[in-house]
Amino acid sequence: MNKPLTQTIGIIQVKGGVGRSTIATNLAAVFSLRQPTALIDCDLPQGTSASWYAVRKAELPPANLTLAIARDYRELVSRAQELSREHRYLIIDAPPRIAEMTRAIIVMSSLSLVPLGASAAEIWSTADLLQTINEARQYRADIDARIVWNRYRGNTREALEVSEAAGRELGLKELATRLGYRVAYSEALARGLSVDEWLDRNAHAEILALAAEVQGILKEKGK
Repeated sequence: MNKPLTQTIGIIQVKGGVGRSTIATNLAAVFSLRQPTALIDCDLPQGTSASWYAVRKAELPPANLTLAIARDYRELVSRAQELSREHRYLIIDAPPRIAEMTRAIIVMSSLSLVPLGASAAEIWSTADLLQTINEARQYRADIDARIVWNRYRGNTREALEVSEAAGRELGLKELATRLGYRVAYSEALARGLSVDEWLDRNAHAEILALAAEVQGILKEKGK
């Protein structure tokens, strides 16, 4: 029986503080419940995902979850090739404002997720990412990059207006799942946990829905 192909999910954004590491660590934890998963932290020296993993390893030895770091795109390619031999999923936490690394992550990824908060400023900053995505399409025509709304307050008029503006100005598909503005995400991150393992039932449901949606997209691509 052939081994299933490794699938790579890149979490990309040019702006800092938008929730890349939050999404990367939560997806890595949930995916690793069923399949060997590797989390690659490229956001150095900050290394939020690496710090999360270190706390997790000390408190709750992670089964099926491996951490790697990459300081540049050459090291990233090398690490990914090594990890793909034994892991079903690779989840890459990208750095902000490094076009070369971000472009490599987009080209490598089966699916790129673009975290976006519901503010005009984040849409403006994300517009800078479109050039890098378009450059990546010169290497691979089937690039798939999609917005994942984070810290989203869906019951506000501003959130609805910003969502409409993002569709017009960015032209990227959106995931149906939206992550709310919840302290559970930062609290779980600080303890080396996912919100799937935390006390907030709403955050728990959100991250499981996000993981299921991402896996559904990847399943379609694997057909």
